[in-house]
Amino acid sequence: MIKPREKAPELSIKLVNDTTWKLSEQSPENFTLILFYRGKHCPVCQKQLEQLQKSLPKFTERGVNVIAISTDTEEIAKATHNEWAIDDIPLGYGLSIDEARKWGLFISSGIKQEPEFFAEPGLFLLTADSIVYWESIQSMPFGRPEFRDVLGGIDYILKADYPARGEA
Repeated sequence: MIKPREKAPELSIKLVNDTTWKLSEQSPENFTLILFYRGKHCPVCQKQLEQLQKSLPKFTERGVNVIAISTDTEEIAKATHNEWAIDDIPLGYGLSIDEARKWGLFISSGIKQEPEFFAEPGLFLLTADSIVYWESIQSMPFGRPEFRDVLGGIDYILKADYPARGEA
């Protein structure tokens, strides 16, 4: 598990637009928000990512770069991008189970129409120099942070110069 105030693991992930996103190359004004989602099989993920799409301008206004990542294959991730209303979200795929574990994500074995193994949801807010500031990790598809709450938190953090918490 990564604690707040620790350097995030390096992350290099392929995107559905046939480019590669690297954490070490990010230079946000304030933060990078990494949203790990379960995959195309998850209707809760679709709702969450479509809400993120609607909230994207508000994150951009606050100097936050956003990416959503799953363990899905390229084919499935491209179908996700085409079928869900998430046109402006950089969508990464192919996160390995080992990489997901480095981030402290819970791993599930599939049931019904799910992949054999996949990562459960996680939200990470990283400083401009890739230090973990805020993390929210779920073991289930339910109970994810609402983006209005995350945005409100970012507003407070920036206004009050509030430090990362949870490192002790």
